[in-house]
Formats: sequence, structure tokens, C-alpha cells
Amino acid sequence: MLTIALPKGRIAEETLEIFSQIFGENFTFESRKLILDVGEFKFLNVRNQDVPTYVMHQSADLGVVGLDVIEEQGLDVIKLLDLNIGKCRVSIGIKNEDELDWSKPNLKIASKMVNITKRYFATKAVGVEIVKLYGSIELAPLVGLCDAIVDIVDTGATMKENGLKVAEDIMYSSVYLIANKNSYYAKKSEILALFEKINSVVEVSKR
Repeated sequence: MLTIALPKGRIAEETLEIFSQIFGENFTFESRKLILDVGEFKFLNVRNQDVPTYVMHQSADLGVVGLDVIEEQGLDVIKLLDLNIGKCRVSIGIKNEDELDWSKPNLKIASKMVNITKRYFATKAVGVEIVKLYGSIELAPLVGLCDAIVDIVDTGATMKENGLKVAEDIMYSSVYLIANKNSYYAKKSEILALFEKINSVVEVSKR
């Protein structure tokens, strides 16, 4: 049996739809259930940020999670496949009337993505003080808490509605299928068989 950790919400639904297409069965979590057993698969319904942790510690053999979460956490997992869903950007946001001043020796940035932010500003040789926030990050520059934010941008509508603009994109992200290293070697034939099936669905979606 393969155990697969899925993030709650839209991505879980889209992923289960891929499995439904592949196997011709209805893969869906009932109400508040956190475990779904279908045939040779056990699905775990967990928080987005927790998916790599379940995979890293082999509580799940595979996981489905955004590249931004993988990069932020830096855990030692195998990236198997870009599922071509959940596309977004990690971007720097500033007030509409501002410009990002790279000549400043130090910038104050609000974000929940501390590691991605640190690495990016290090490549620019700019010191950064990070204020860690967990939500409503667009508010921070409006009330003088920071010079800029680093956040997930989908359409950019949320920033626009709050008087912000994208100053620069740090990375593009989409949802990946990841694997635990030990599971990959111990269950390689099962994982690769599933990989091929999922990949065939993904390739059709790209056309």
C-alpha cells in the first residue's frame, strides 16, 4: 500500500480528481475525515505546510505540495513530478507609490516565507530584517510595519485591492508530487507505476 499526504482544500480535490481519472473510482474525503482508504492507497488530509514533514518522516510515502513550501522548508525529499496545477508566484510587494530601493543597506520585509526571503535578498547582497506574519500580510506595509512583503501571488488581485504592486518575482511555483527517499527505494516499482499513470494525465492537461 502507498500512503499519500495531500494538502487540504482545492489542491486535494484536484489531486483526487487525477486519481479518479486514472483508476475509474471515486476518490473523495467524506466530510471531516482525515484518512481515505481506496484499494492500494491510503490518503492523508493534512495542512499544506505539513505535507513535506509527513513525507520526510515516512508517515507518508508520497506527498502533493507546492514548490514554494518545499523550497521554504528545505526538507530532504525527492521531487518526482510537476503536476501542472496550483500555479502561482512568490513575489515582492510594495505600496503603489513606492519603489524598491536596492541601495539601502537593510530592508524590513514582512513574510511567512522566511527562508525563501533570506536567500533571495542574500543574492542581492542586501541585509534584511524579516517580520514573520501568518496572514493579512498586505496590511504590513500600509501601516509602516515594513518596507515590502514577500507573499504568494496568484492573480495579483489581493495586492491591487490593498494599494500594493508586485515589485519583483522571486520564484514561480506549482504543485509537485514528492517522495520519501527510503520509500522510493523500498517501493520503487509501485511508485514508478503510479508516477507513469499520473504523468500521462498531466501531459494531457498540458495540451
